[in-house]
Amino acid sequence: MSAMRATKVTCPHCGRANRVPAAAEGRPTCGHCKQPLPWMVDAGDDDFAEVVEQATVPVVVDLWATWCGPCRMVSPALEKVATDLAGTIKLVKVDVDKNQRVARRFEVQAVPTLLVLDKGQTIARQSGAAPAPALRRWVEQSIAGRGPAGKG
Repeated sequence: MSAMRATKVTCPHCGRANRVPAAAEGRPTCGHCKQPLPWMVDAGDDDFAEVVEQATVPVVVDLWATWCGPCRMVSPALEKVATDLAGTIKLVKVDVDKNQRVARRFEVQAVPTLLVLDKGQTIARQSGAAPAPALRRWVEQSIAGRGPAGKG
């Protein structure tokens, strides 16, 4: 992996800033308190495979567009879910207008379209916005059937 992008994430436990790579194995943890960090990154046509398909945790993919009102409403809810489930999932956002190959691959007809992927395979899909508690239930139910491989 060459000079891969990283995102700054503030630890919800101790408040310290951490650099979290867009693509990596394992699960990010705070360099200070060692607690799990929320893993939220952007991906596109050129790095989707590396960022999403090589992830060792389930990935929630938010296929969205800048002009979409429901997309703007669901984004904070998804970030809350990613924070609540830190160490369990990775949240990846893809702007479908800028990343047509990813949009075509998942046959996006409406935005937001949300996917849960495990090792690159779609295990759940839904369209439209929902509040954080409903999204969390959906994610947890989607990844519950994956088996013990998610531990570690």
